[in-house]
Amino acid sequence: MANTWIFSLLIVCCFIFSTFQFASSNEEAQKEEFNEELLLKPLPDRKVLAHFHFDSNANFSSYNGGYHLHLFPMAIYQLVHKFQIKEMELSFTQGRWNYERWGGFDPISSSNAKPPGVELWAIFNSPPSQVDALWKNLTHTLSGLFCSSINFLESSTTYSATDWGFRASSGNLRYGTLPREAVCTENLTPWLKLLPCRDKAGLAELMDRPSIYRGFYHSQRLHLVSSGFDSDTGDSEIKLEQTLTVVLQPGSQSWAKSYSTGSAMQPNWSLSTVFGRKVNRNCVLAKSSNIFLHLDRGLVSELKIKGINPDFAASESSSSNLAFELSSIPDKVIKEADSLQNEDSSILYVFSIEKYADAKPFDLALTWKIPVVWSSSQAPLLANRFLMGSGNERGAIVISLNSAGHNQSLVGTGASEDSCNLHINVFQVVPWYVKVYYHTLQIYINGQVYPAVNITRKMRVSPSEDKVSPGALELALTFPCSMKSASLSLDFDKGFLHIDEYPPDANQGFDIPSALISFPDFHSSLSFAEYSNVSPILSKLQKRSPVLAYTEVLLVPLTTPDFSMPYNVITITCTVFALYFGSLLNVLRKRVGEEERMLEERAKRKSSRLHQLWQKLFARLRGKPVEQHQNSAASSSSTTSTKLIFKVALVALIAVVWQYYLR
Repeated sequence: MANTWIFSLLIVCCFIFSTFQFASSNEEAQKEEFNEELLLKPLPDRKVLAHFHFDSNANFSSYNGGYHLHLFPMAIYQLVHKFQIKEMELSFTQGRWNYERWGGFDPISSSNAKPPGVELWAIFNSPPSQVDALWKNLTHTLSGLFCSSINFLESSTTYSATDWGFRASSGNLRYGTLPREAVCTENLTPWLKLLPCRDKAGLAELMDRPSIYRGFYHSQRLHLVSSGFDSDTGDSEIKLEQTLTVVLQPGSQSWAKSYSTGSAMQPNWSLSTVFGRKVNRNCVLAKSSNIFLHLDRGLVSELKIKGINPDFAASESSSSNLAFELSSIPDKVIKEADSLQNEDSSILYVFSIEKYADAKPFDLALTWKIPVVWSSSQAPLLANRFLMGSGNERGAIVISLNSAGHNQSLVGTGASEDSCNLHINVFQVVPWYVKVYYHTLQIYINGQVYPAVNITRKMRVSPSEDKVSPGALELALTFPCSMKSASLSLDFDKGFLHIDEYPPDANQGFDIPSALISFPDFHSSLSFAEYSNVSPILSKLQKRSPVLAYTEVLLVPLTTPDFSMPYNVITITCTVFALYFGSLLNVLRKRVGEEERMLEERAKRKSSRLHQLWQKLFARLRGKPVEQHQNSAASSSSTTSTKLIFKVALVALIAVVWQYYLR
């Protein structure tokens, strides 16, 4: 009886323990959250912008120590914990963002338009003396994690420590770029593995590799922020943001249809024509999964000029809209809350994937009914960069700034034109082999030279050191609002590299990373108050971030040696050594007098054989039979040789007799 009671007590204890364990696991699971969203936006040049946004949050308490993760990627937690990362951003970009056509005064272009190649920056929560060692180990880890050449940034010649030009930091920020790094599916696959559903379900299912990489612009980005790892409370948090921004051309050719007005119809597109896929399954691990269709301010203004109001209610059918038609009725239509003066508010259509993916594959389609032409909002200045000079000795870097005709009511604080100023910041990193003379800085405004002292508010220069560190320039400039164009010029000399320092295909040239132009007085944001609190992408767009713009990557030709000469020298040297040592070994290997003896024996054999042949020839000429040899093989060979010699001799004899009679 007692044994039965003890057995029942053990069963009850196991049940209670499993219940508490399940409850604790649920509590841990509630500390992790994952959201996925997709923003679609038609562009003025008949292309489509697709911006994927995946947001993962995790709170690590003292009792779990971060080892019991359900949704958050363990690799990112180990990355932050081991290298003491406070904030980090890594981007892989193919192509360059077209600020003139696709816009430069919106959060997408400011936060997600990145320079070509790889860009990596990190802020470490450690003493300044340990930052360089942590950066080196971080680059090697990221190189293996994302299958790329990020480890090339470990050298001090490839990264720089910025102060305020890139972003404010306390000396623990490191910045590096690889402009020539190629972007392919080997970088996208590890990036997708960080998602709970990967690309098997949810919005990531739309990421068809051929569709994405044939686009005009492609940028995958990873941004993480950690907090609480340096405190003694044991509670910490990591926010991971993964974005993929692509600009694609719809597969439909209906945009080729023209009208009498000369304007062309916008292309009709759908998810299947843009990406080649549909959303077949919903990611059950995602808290929210939404698709947003965004009509920017320029498009809304143009539609209202034509007398069309795109702000129809969610319950109404889109067939009542005279401008376009949607294949699915949006769940909600949101209008921008705080728009600029004299500008119409942008409109957002919301589609919930949980509602459609369970019933049938979701394929959002947009069909235009009338031609519409508009332009995207521009940054205050359009920045470009180019090289001047010729030859392999000297040159100049020029940054050109042209006014985009932006609304001047946003610039400066004064009402009069004299007190109106436009502030810009310039951040430029130059490799050490491009020796820039910073004292040659010249500033031109509307074609006239202005003293740099009158334009420069603040300046920080980090001169380059040969084979040790690159040069960095941070400028804070003030221009008048009436400025139409400006340019900055810096002279440089081209250095010389050791033969081991040249990259593959050195004759192509050497890349100078893109310069960053920022406008601290301008902030881009889109405020959708009704939905921003529950949507990670809308809350991100609502944040006021300064307007940024990247310039082109410069290609500088340097003096390169003839890389075929080492090969030629090696080949000639090896030939000479082979002849010398071969002859020497041949002489040392033979005995004294052996060569003379071998030559004498060879001469005797030749003379005896020749004598026998002549005897056989004369015997045949006299009509006498030739003696047979005992060896049949030797007899046959000698007979053949005799016949040949007899024929040659007979021909020679006939020729001599003929020449004799001709005389």
